[in-house]
Amino acid sequence: MLGAGKNAANLAMLRRRSDLIGYSIVGYLPRPGDVLGAIPHEKRLSAESDLCSLVAQLRVELIIVAVDDRRGNLPMAELLECRTQGVEVFDLISFLEQETGKLKLDVMQPGWLAFSHGFRKGLLRNCVKRSFDLAVSLALLLLTLPLWGITALAILIEGRGRGPIFYRQMRVGEGGKVFPLYKFRSMRPDAEKEGQAVWARQNDNRITRVGRIIRKYRVDELPQLLNILSGDMSFVGPRPERPEFVSRLNDSLPYYRERHRVKPGLTGWAQICYPYGASEEDAFEKLQFDLYYVKNHSLFLDLAVLLQTAEVVLWGRGAR
Repeated sequence: MLGAGKNAANLAMLRRRSDLIGYSIVGYLPRPGDVLGAIPHEKRLSAESDLCSLVAQLRVELIIVAVDDRRGNLPMAELLECRTQGVEVFDLISFLEQETGKLKLDVMQPGWLAFSHGFRKGLLRNCVKRSFDLAVSLALLLLTLPLWGITALAILIEGRGRGPIFYRQMRVGEGGKVFPLYKFRSMRPDAEKEGQAVWARQNDNRITRVGRIIRKYRVDELPQLLNILSGDMSFVGPRPERPEFVSRLNDSLPYYRERHRVKPGLTGWAQICYPYGASEEDAFEKLQFDLYYVKNHSLFLDLAVLLQTAEVVLWGRGAR
């Protein structure tokens, strides 16, 4: 680790959680400008010899640049020499992106996102994704049609014939376009009687008995297959939020607008990587996974999300 300050501590935290499987951190080399104290003294390396000699002595295969202040503090000639000798050199945010599947916004350098790889778009890529959406959605719609009838009947019986079966709510989609999203109703008809948007909570008393069951197994989300077929949504993508929440989060969270560069999804990378959240802090954590998806989305990643979503649905994990 080139650096032994606050940025380098992000790797120390990952190591404690055993996220760096396959890696062994040999030490942290302090640089001028590092805020020392986050890394224990015994893990810091001595800077007496030059970087390349230290790399050779410790048999280092990978250098992660994680200095707190880059201005004039990077030994570029030594890094280039190490690179030409076959040692890999990563900047911290790229390494964290690779290892954690999210973009760590709290350590991202200004301008990094503009110069990084990803954000690929094109006619062929769009056609493949749309074909994938149509094929999966139509197949799932045909398979679940009996479940639609059972769910509708259960909602009617519990409500004694009063209240709607479906719930229509405005959400923000690709490019900031607002569209109506459909769900099976899982809350009381007066869940937002004061007319204000409210995030769902743990043990929310607005949820009906039928609602708890269909939420646990994501049955309430099935009508969104119609949103996918109409083109407002994709099968995989960032979950669409309500305009009231989006307006607030655009102002409070950096890069939040960028999650609307792709169509929202019925399921998404953030949904399988992070538990259900209902606060701005949770929105920030999920945003980091959403930005990873926006930057790196591909058919392979969509298939991976689809398979893991099936596991979540079968086991009922993460529902609220």
